[in-house]
Amino acid sequence: MVGKWPETIDESRRRLLGIVAVGLAATEFGSTGAASATPRATVPLGPHKSGASASFAPLKQIEAGVLNVGYAEAGPADGAPVILLHGWPYDIHSYVDVTPQLAGKGYRVIVPYLRGYGSTRFLSDETPRNGQQSVVAVDIIALMDALKIERAIVAGFDWGARTADIVAALWPERCKALVSVSGYLIGNQEAGRIPLPPKAELQWWYQYYFATGRGRAGYDRYRRDFAKLIWQIASPKWNFDDATFERTAAALDNPDHVAIVIHNYRWRLGLANGESKYDGLEKRLAAAPVIAVPTITLEGDANGAPHPDPNAYAAKFSGRYENRIITGGIGHNLPQEAPQAFAEAVIDVDRH
Repeated sequence: MVGKWPETIDESRRRLLGIVAVGLAATEFGSTGAASATPRATVPLGPHKSGASASFAPLKQIEAGVLNVGYAEAGPADGAPVILLHGWPYDIHSYVDVTPQLAGKGYRVIVPYLRGYGSTRFLSDETPRNGQQSVVAVDIIALMDALKIERAIVAGFDWGARTADIVAALWPERCKALVSVSGYLIGNQEAGRIPLPPKAELQWWYQYYFATGRGRAGYDRYRRDFAKLIWQIASPKWNFDDATFERTAAALDNPDHVAIVIHNYRWRLGLANGESKYDGLEKRLAAAPVIAVPTITLEGDANGAPHPDPNAYAAKFSGRYENRIITGGIGHNLPQEAPQAFAEAVIDVDRH
């Protein structure tokens, strides 16, 4: 689930940790920055119900950086590339209904399992099972290199949104445009050390649970129960069926999954170190770099996960920018709950 807002610690992080958006920081996409706040809402009929019948073509594997990455691919090989990034505790099937819509428009769609999920594996047992924010973005750059993709539209939610933000911020020459659910999610460990009011801390209960040995053992033993609870809390109006959940839960059986998840959340709190070779990237991210590529940010009107108010991050996007609130009971797993709205955002951001 989403992380920390790194700037103006007292106010902005409080907004991030659970204050539901009450207004829109929307702008006309043809303008630059976030000067005008013109509300814009996309209104689907309600949470999407595809069940578990939709599927990808047989998955592919490719060596990229320190990983052998499992990924779905659809659309023409010479189409404009789009990379779709999932979050925790989700998997590539968050995009199972988005992908055919984009492929049908001529895009080459790549949907990878992040490290610690599905069929993605480390090439070496000696590689640290590191979940810090910068390394996941490095994985995506390595995947693009392996697939010979010079530039792509990068889109995501939860961990995937943060990763997409980082790619756009640190490697803008590789990111044609950005779609990010819940906006600007780049964090830093110093922000993670700042205590919050009790009500805000409560929403991060799992993060503190993961900080303990009991929490690590509990997540390992009950990872399906844990994931289902998070889905229910984060998307309270999404009536997913058992088959839909189990299809994704299988990805959490990855042998490195628990280690990656626990390290990710402990790293955020400063309770675990990252790898020193990424210190330079983390230093740049700690400065909360502005994102200049064309961007559309999305938020569901029923997102039960901690997320920032769009007004708190609008100024972090200096290029063409628009924020959309997706209504109709849409929760945290926005691409799976509202695939048409998500696909439309990808197509629209590419037009500018």
